Amino acid sequence: MRFDYVADRRTKVKTLLKGHDVSKALLAKVKYRGGHILVNGVEQNAIYLLNEGDVVTINIPDEKGFEKLEAVSYPLDIVYEDDHFLILNKPVGFASIPSAIHSNTIANFVKAYYLEKDYPNKQVHIVTRLDRDTSGLMLFAKHGYAHARLDKQLQKRSIEKRYYALVAGQGQLPDEGEILAPIGRSKDSIITRTVDPMGKYAKTTYKVVVRYPENVHLVDIKLHTGRTHQIRVHFSHIGFPLLGDDLYGGRTDLGISRQALHCHFLSFYNPFTEKESIYTINLTDDFDKVILDLAKK
Repeated sequence: MRFDYVADRRTKVKTLLKGHDVSKALLAKVKYRGGHILVNGVEQNAIYLLNEGDVVTINIPDEKGFEKLEAVSYPLDIVYEDDHFLILNKPVGFASIPSAIHSNTIANFVKAYYLEKDYPNKQVHIVTRLDRDTSGLMLFAKHGYAHARLDKQLQKRSIEKRYYALVAGQGQLPDEGEILAPIGRSKDSIITRTVDPMGKYAKTTYKVVVRYPENVHLVDIKLHTGRTHQIRVHFSHIGFPLLGDDLYGGRTDLGISRQALHCHFLSFYNPFTEKESIYTINLTDDFDKVILDLAKK
């Protein structure tokens, strides 16, 4: 894969490329795995001194992918795709990555899709994960360089994800709020998380979209950190667990059999188009059915 950059001052090749998120590891891959660095069409090394206006080209070798990741064919609901990124509408019931208890995962499906399309880069790079029973937008980078560039945005928390959730509890849920509560592992479980003063910093903000009978609320949630089960833990902590989330005390008698959580909004800066990219997706059928049933009451 080829990328071109123009020097805006007298500087070394590696300094120019560092400004475009080309890491030392990627430069090593270019050097030792069949890639090239060209300056005005002539092959040079990373310490070559550039003049203003010089054109630097890097040719990054293709990625073969992880052999241990099995390709599993499954129809994908693709929201957006270009040479660098893939955005899916993730269905309920599939984990993001393989584990000891999950083998048919979104990563397996994407690997099969890359093979079917015969893409030059076959390694699966997940940028934003979702829990097994959370639906909605999921972002992939289609090569390591794209992943590295979005990792910078993840570190700066400039990739925005918003979720719809149906929550229910006792008392009054304010129209909007901020939940600041550190999250750690539960002492008696390797799966569940809990609010723990010794846990990691976690911040969630929300706005109530609609209030329904049975003290159910549709809330629009923004994550400011990315802790495991963060939304589920935070809303359980304030006494309004998600519908269907029996792991954290949510009601299971209102017609939804999984945590009522859906990533409906995703935005990030596309460094290749140099534009802000914004994507949205509608609610799932099981979400809509619960809302319709509650509205009838």
